Amino acid sequence: MVIGVPKEIKPGENRVAIVPAGVEELVRRGHRVLVQRGAGRGSGITDEEYVEAGAVLCEGPDEVFGEADLILKVKEPLPPEWPRLRRGQVLFTYLHLAPDRALTEALLERGVVGIAYETIQTDDGALPLLTPMSEVAGRMAVQVGAQYLEKVHGGRGILLGGVPGVPAAEVVILGAGTVGYNAARIALGLGAHVTVLDINVGRLRYMEDILRGNLITVVSNRYNIERAVRYADLLIGAVLIPGARAPKLVTEAMVRSMKEGAVIVDVAVDQGGCIETVDRATTHDDPVYVKHGVIHYAVSNIPGAVPRTSTYALTNCTLPYVLEIAERGWKDAVRSNPALARGVNVVDGKVTHRAVAQAHGLSYVPLERAV
Repeated sequence: MVIGVPKEIKPGENRVAIVPAGVEELVRRGHRVLVQRGAGRGSGITDEEYVEAGAVLCEGPDEVFGEADLILKVKEPLPPEWPRLRRGQVLFTYLHLAPDRALTEALLERGVVGIAYETIQTDDGALPLLTPMSEVAGRMAVQVGAQYLEKVHGGRGILLGGVPGVPAAEVVILGAGTVGYNAARIALGLGAHVTVLDINVGRLRYMEDILRGNLITVVSNRYNIERAVRYADLLIGAVLIPGARAPKLVTEAMVRSMKEGAVIVDVAVDQGGCIETVDRATTHDDPVYVKHGVIHYAVSNIPGAVPRTSTYALTNCTLPYVLEIAERGWKDAVRSNPALARGVNVVDGKVTHRAVAQAHGLSYVPLERAV
């Protein structure tokens, strides 16, 4: 199989979809790997390293997209990349289709096989390709939140952990999944007061058992969210429904009730955001805006700020699936691997993921009927 790895073009995106070790393994098994020149530079990987591993360097994206049977990316294709996709080509990347009608329609029109990292799900409910980036994003949410709480960045002028005699900041986290757990872990480590809300009492119990420090767990409902948001210095949105648009748990009225100079970091922005005033995604070049006196950080590719860590963490998890697709072909691969099958969002103009179809009011076609 011919595998193509283009350079990411999303603003501030420095990750790359494969590392030299992955190239070497694919080439060793008889596959051809095309890597666009400079694709790994943002992650500290040189073109020479790819060549030494057996990759073929391409000068631009046209050659990569034009020759490859399987396209590996990190982020969803942007409009300039859409015309390069072709019918029957397999696109393996983060797609986040539920909040993006235009991209969904483009992939349907191009007739590609779109397999989304974020909806690959094992029988026990785990999301193996979303987890490593959720770990990074959860930890970074606290890091960037602490930065924007500084007065020089427009915040309230609060040190997250406080000092003796002065209270620590109040960090409120919506969601006790991977993002929420990692955010809580870092915030507690810095000495903040942390409140975590979730509808799953089992997850809250787990966090209380594992984490130590100034941690409060609260069952998530409108009343409790409203109270917690009001006292938050840093509010982190960490809600996920796999493949679906994130529910809007924090209303605009709740944001109005927040302290002036408080900070919101909505990690759920990839799936549309869980906070009503997060009405657009931002970029690493222009990461924040202020609404109702509250700083909103809504970068849709948070892990892209630490690409070296993120690239290696992601590709550690994606490579086994890449090998499976390359060795067996995508149809046999999804027939034999239910987790991979759950990642297939679109096939030949059909939506094969129920949550994506529901988000856009489109017809849903079960994967077994589309293959």
